[in-house]
Parts: sequence; structure tokens; C-alpha cells
Amino acid sequence: MTPTRTRALAALALTLTGSVGLAACGGGAPDPAAPGASTAYANGKTFTLNLASDPGALDPQGSATSALFGLTQYAYDNLVAVAKDGSIQPQLASSWTVDGTTVTLQLKDGITCADGSAFTAQTVVDNITYVVNPDNKSPFLGVFIPAGTTATASGSAVTLKLAAPAPFVLTALANLPMVCDAGMKDRSTLKAGTNGTGPYVLTEAVPSTRYTYELRKGYTWGPGGATTAEAGMPAKVVVKIVANETTSANELLAGTINAVQITGPDADRLAGAGLESVGMQALIGEQWYNQGDGHATADPAVRMALTQALDLKQLQVALTSGKGAPPTQLAALEPLGCSGDAVTGHVPSFDVAAAGAALDAAGWTKGPDGIRAKDGKKLSLTFIYPNSLGTGGGAAAELAVAAWKAVGVEVTAKQQTQTEASGAVFGTGAWDIVWLPLNVSTPDQVMPFVSGTTAPKGTNFASIDNAGYLAAATKAMKANGAEGCKDWFAAEQALFKAADVVPFANNVVPTFVKSAKLSIIGSIVPTSIRMLG
Repeated sequence: MTPTRTRALAALALTLTGSVGLAACGGGAPDPAAPGASTAYANGKTFTLNLASDPGALDPQGSATSALFGLTQYAYDNLVAVAKDGSIQPQLASSWTVDGTTVTLQLKDGITCADGSAFTAQTVVDNITYVVNPDNKSPFLGVFIPAGTTATASGSAVTLKLAAPAPFVLTALANLPMVCDAGMKDRSTLKAGTNGTGPYVLTEAVPSTRYTYELRKGYTWGPGGATTAEAGMPAKVVVKIVANETTSANELLAGTINAVQITGPDADRLAGAGLESVGMQALIGEQWYNQGDGHATADPAVRMALTQALDLKQLQVALTSGKGAPPTQLAALEPLGCSGDAVTGHVPSFDVAAAGAALDAAGWTKGPDGIRAKDGKKLSLTFIYPNSLGTGGGAAAELAVAAWKAVGVEVTAKQQTQTEASGAVFGTGAWDIVWLPLNVSTPDQVMPFVSGTTAPKGTNFASIDNAGYLAAATKAMKANGAEGCKDWFAAEQALFKAADVVPFANNVVPTFVKSAKLSIIGSIVPTSIRMLG
């Protein structure tokens, strides 16, 4: 998302355990794994999960890529949790109230960190203060905690004062991982280690290879009251970094791993072999343009032409191996804050002739080699897409590059890891077009990525400045939760009509599981994992 910024995640952050994009929403309470079948559970086992992308530095508040967000859930907790039905459930907080711009949370008794220290209300205040400080460049600022929020502690109670109404504030807090005091004091210890209250603690970190977590005893404050005393919880969790989906599928069939998210054609092979899967609806095809100074894509005519040159339906088919569906909204991760269709009829239609005409009118003329130029400079663009999109990502990218070439645009495609892609969009700016799906569950979580301060100082990585979006989103922010959905959809439509953001594919992304059971709410819920005998 995982700075590399966004579960959601969250943020961005996508949150998806197999790292489809930027963070996602989640961390909620699990459904009971195989109710009534606890006698089949096996204790003391190791749960092994393959991820397509390395998470990079492990600071849970420093990156929003879904690879990191999924790992964060093992070692860190959130203040509250979101259940599959969208209801808010206890986690670190036992109760809460929301009164206008004041949020009060009461912490549970006896919460301890992995190092044995107490987790207190003041620790929460320190976490909030850190993320809200723009100097710390946390991607969660404005996404999971509103800008301008202040926090105070009194006993075991935490009071948040919001600078403005936040329609989905509790859902946002369900995605904000809490770091313990020692980690807050020395952030460098979080790069390759963990310091949280979560059900597991990191014991081994071998970047680009594996991460090992061990179960904590005495953990009783999990989402919805989950504990680590449940039968069948794995004693260890090993997360392996394996970029090739076919390799991961083979390992799952051989029984050397227990779970992997598959986005490409190997999913058919695993399903045909009778393996169970847990699906998650996600926006996996989403195109952005760099509107920063010096980029040809800052020209609205170029963005419109690049969009009209694409047959988005065919891209959807290629990316999802024919299994996907058209997107309906930007906040697509269930449970949804808003339900409906903001996309259909508002994204520029496939029209090659119109694309060429737009470029002609903007002064981009074709040369002898068929590539357009203006003022002596070729229309040559860099297009990046993450390897987490699987084999379908490569096929769709080839299709897009060919379509752009047909209208006279020279595009160089670069497949990158999530960490590399996020580093480019939030850091170097060395890109013109990117496929970087942002997976969140409420529309307000999209706002920091499409407005406000631009990267590298902010999360608006595409340098979008859309007055129509801001007007509708500002109105929506004043409403309570779903009451503002009509305005949120109007805001998103302003982005689509201007070709600022181009969503083109949804898919139910399966996580295949063998010799284990689990639940997914944005990413795997660690306290839901049960090993089978």
C-alpha cells in the first residue's frame, strides 16, 4: 500500500494478505473456525504462509502496503475491531462512545506488551500523537486518524478530540496498529523487530526470505475477545516470500505450506485439486497518472487520451483471467461503508479515434516512427505495476502498452515489487502511469490519496487537484457514516470523469488453505487460524 504508504490498506496501506495493493481495512473479529470441530484441531503446529512481496521495513505505522499490513496483524493490535458484518467489536478497548467530534475509549485491564511492560492509555496517546505529526510521514495520517486529532489520557480512558467530523472514525481506528512504549521511544527497533500487544511476537526476520512469529501465552484481548488459549492456534507462524505463484501453488499442493493468495490461473489448478479457499472481494485494477510538474500526464488531454485508448473490459479479463467483474466504487473492501455503483457510465469510454483527436488537439503529433512528440519531446512514458498482480498483471500490462502504442504513445512497462512501486510513487516520482490498487472499506479513507499534500511529503502520490471531488467530499464528511454516501459517490465520479483515477477490475481474490482453517477480514485474522490434525 505499506513510505511506501497505505490495509488499507487501510489503508493503504490495500490492506490483502497476498499483497494485491495498498492497504486494506480489517483486523476484525474472526468467525469461529469450524464450529463444533475443535477435537480435530492440532496444537503446537506451524502455520506457513507464502507472500508475493517482501514487506520492507516492519515499522507498522511507517508503510501501508498490504504485505506489511498483513504481517502487522500478528504482532500488533488495534483499539477496536471490525466484524464481517461491519459492526465494531472490542479489541484493546472494551467500550467507546462517539459524541460529535469527541471519541472516548476505555481500555481493557491487564493488557501487556510482548516485552512484559504494561500497555496504558498514555501509550495510546503517544501513538496517536506520533501518527498525527506530519513530520513523521506516517501514511495513516488522514486515513486511519483524522489530521488535527489530539488525544489525552485519564486513568484507563483515552479521549480523542477531532478537528472536524469523521463519519467512519471507529472503522478507521480498527486499522491503526498500536506500538508499545519501547518501540515508540526507539523506532529503529521496529525496522526488523516487533514491539506490540499482539498474539504473536517476531523471532526471526530474513528480508526477502522469511519472517517467523511465535505465539504469546496469556493473550486475552484479541478482536471480539479472542485469546491465544484456543485449541488449534499455531505455535509458530512462518511467512515466506515467494514471488512466483506457480511455485507457491506447487508448495501448497505438496503440503509444505498452509496458505497462499493466488490471483492468476493457478487458482483453477488448486480449486480443481479440491483445496478450500477463503475469498475476498477487492479492487485489483486501478490506474493512476502522475500529475506532478514535468510529467506529460499532468496534461488533462494526455490523461484522457491514455484512458480512452484502453478497452477496460479487456484489461479486466486479462488481469483476472476472466473471473473478475467491473468495479463499482473506490472503497471496495468488505464490509463496505457505502454500497452502490459510482463507476458505471462515469469513466471515459473506449474510443481510439477520440484518444488520437485529443492528442492532436493538445499538440502531440505523430512522427515518422509513429510516436507522438511536442516541442521536440517525445511522448514517452514510464508505466509501473506490482508483481503482486500475478501473471494476469503481466498479460494486462502488455495489452495496455500495445493499445497506447497504437495511438502514438511510447510506454515502457516495469514490473516491480510492492516495495519498489510504493517507493517510486511516494518517493522518487519516477513514474507516469501506475497500477496500484488502493483497497479500503470506507470512502473517507480514499481522500488523503486523491487530495491534499502531494508526495513525498503527503499521501497524494498522483498530485491530484480536483475541485469537484473536494466539494462533494467536504460535504460528505459532514454527514454521519452512510448518510453521506450519495455525496461520496459524487466525489468519486468527479475523479473518474476527469480520468484522475481509472478503476477497471474487481475480483474475488482467493486465499487457498491446506491443513488449516482461517478467516479473512481485509487480511488473515491471526486469532482465527486453526491447525487441523
